[in-house]
Amino acid sequence: MTLFKRRSAFAVLATLGAGALVLTGCAAAPEDTGDSAKPKSDFLPCMVSDDGGFDDHSFNESGLDGLKAAAKKLGSKYKAVQSGSEDDYGPNIDNLLSQGCDLIITVGFKLSPATITAAKANPDVKFASIDDGLDNEGATDKDGKPTGDGKVDVENGKPILFDTAQAAFLGGYAAASYSKTGVVGTFGGIPIPPVTIFMDGFVDGVKYYNEQNDKNVQVLGWDKATQNGTFTGGFAAGTDAKSAAKGQLDKNADVLMPVGGPIYQSAAEAIKDKGGDIALIGVDADVYLSDPSVKDLLLTSVTKGIAAGVEDVVAATAADKFDNTPYVGTLKNGGVGIAPFHDYKDKVDSKLQSQLDDITKKIESGGIVVESKSSPKS
Repeated sequence: MTLFKRRSAFAVLATLGAGALVLTGCAAAPEDTGDSAKPKSDFLPCMVSDDGGFDDHSFNESGLDGLKAAAKKLGSKYKAVQSGSEDDYGPNIDNLLSQGCDLIITVGFKLSPATITAAKANPDVKFASIDDGLDNEGATDKDGKPTGDGKVDVENGKPILFDTAQAAFLGGYAAASYSKTGVVGTFGGIPIPPVTIFMDGFVDGVKYYNEQNDKNVQVLGWDKATQNGTFTGGFAAGTDAKSAAKGQLDKNADVLMPVGGPIYQSAAEAIKDKGGDIALIGVDADVYLSDPSVKDLLLTSVTKGIAAGVEDVVAATAADKFDNTPYVGTLKNGGVGIAPFHDYKDKVDSKLQSQLDDITKKIESGGIVVESKSSPKS
């Protein structure tokens, strides 16, 4: 499909009934919700998921939660459309443009090209992208030379970014502290910056634990120096994710951190099949709360304030305070963090929480510098 450029004739369309389901596929019908009464605000915020879907109990779902919360505070409706595959990204953005959306938020690095194209073609519409700098990173010219310069490529686009290496550093330290076998593992969906940034921080957190405690906990699944590791090839739960988890469990890993939406669900299956005292670390959301079906396995989660970031951007845009300066979540501003130990509180070392609190303060003050080639510029 060709890009749909919004025109005023499409600004007002009939809406679906409140509570309609999110649908998938090319130009999917958007979820359209809000009170049946006339909304207090006519500002219309919208969202497109990546192919992980809004029911991933993680990345996309957190974004949708932020959209819903923002719309509720504004007293407005919202629209959300779910992508079934990468082929849906452009058509789904076009769909929302045709619905008269004032702000379109795209969820994930993979939507970047479609978002930039739509933003340039529709300068009267505001766009935001979660986990992408909207800087054409990875784009090349006809000779294969990089064309991205690290700067936001569109005036009407705002990146929502997170320095999750900082929080994953804490997760790696906690994993190393908890491990009884001296082996922990991580694997990702696909090797893109929003995934590898977790893995970089995790590896460095394990390394720091070893240095501070004279230990030698090993990490499977990621070599930070070469930026090579284990990936499932996508963000869907299934046999590839379960196989990746099983491979690490068979090598004696007793803590796993899968990075990539619902692939943690397959890791949980592998852990249950294996049996024994094996823990899982969630990412993006506090998975203990977002998916109670695996809560008994969760040591902790490395979290992003995706919902809060979305709320902030929607509120600012509705108040005519939009700018394209990237929002960057850090430990210091509360944009990233580590979840409570929940059911594992009495299973971890009694000194672990105070150690993590101390590490957090040092990262915030610059006493510990956590570096990843994928860290966003604040």
